[in-house]
Amino acid sequence: MKNVFTNTKKVILMVAMMATVMGYANEISLIKYGRDLRATALTIANVKEGNLLSIKDGYGITLYKEVIEQTGLYNKGFDLTDLPDGNYFFELEKDMEIKTIPFTVKSNEVTFNKEKETKVFKPFVREKKDLVYITKLAPNKEPLAISVYGLYGGSSELLYKETIEGVQNIERAFKLQEGKYKIVFASNNREFTKYINK
Repeated sequence: MKNVFTNTKKVILMVAMMATVMGYANEISLIKYGRDLRATALTIANVKEGNLLSIKDGYGITLYKEVIEQTGLYNKGFDLTDLPDGNYFFELEKDMEIKTIPFTVKSNEVTFNKEKETKVFKPFVREKKDLVYITKLAPNKEPLAISVYGLYGGSSELLYKETIEGVQNIERAFKLQEGKYKIVFASNNREFTKYINK
């Protein structure tokens, strides 16, 4: 019985210390607990209500999805050792960016690869009167394909298509008449869609 109280005190002390340390974390931190606890603590600073956290496998199939409910600091433990051997990643989708944190499971051991973490910036669309402004940050000058479709009843028509490359700060403006439109963006092996109703 004395052993149980001693171990409980250690766990409580460890959780209190981790909470303090995690409060000073810049962005995302991962802490692996000992073998007996079999969990990994994921802490993310500066999340907003509505951000989306997912765990995906190497093929991009979503295994876990959670909409973050509180703005501020997100902290949760995950038992990743039960996953089959393979490559996986955490994905945090914010308003303007998507971050991925890759990890590998092999023989019930979880290994995180901090060097392969990625950050993809999403296109931002702003409407002002009859103008639509598109901006995107492309730190590695990665290309952005833009396709503008007019929506008419149940059909669509491609009105404009362009691929922008070799620029870090992508900026475009379109003048659209009244109607319904769909703008499709393709960049970093991802596709984003924005619907506009003028």
